[in-house]
Amino acid sequence: MTLRFKDLREDRDLTQEEVSKKINVTQAAYSFYETGKRQMDYKTLIKLAKFYNTSLDYMFGLTDEIKPYPKRILEDED
Repeated sequence: MTLRFKDLREDRDLTQEEVSKKINVTQAAYSFYETGKRQMDYKTLIKLAKFYNTSLDYMFGLTDEIKPYPKRILEDED
């Protein structure tokens, strides 16, 4: 499976530390996510997708469409 975490970060000229702060994890944990040594929980994955304004399918290499899906209107979104 192709993970695009590192590509998304580097395309925006961000450091691991900057991204880790945005999604509220340590830099070390984020480094493990990028290298595939550790898996993110679903809440952190959603935070990362929202941060990059893309879909989980794109982040995991299931589609080449970077544009996120249209948002649904939910009562309790976060």
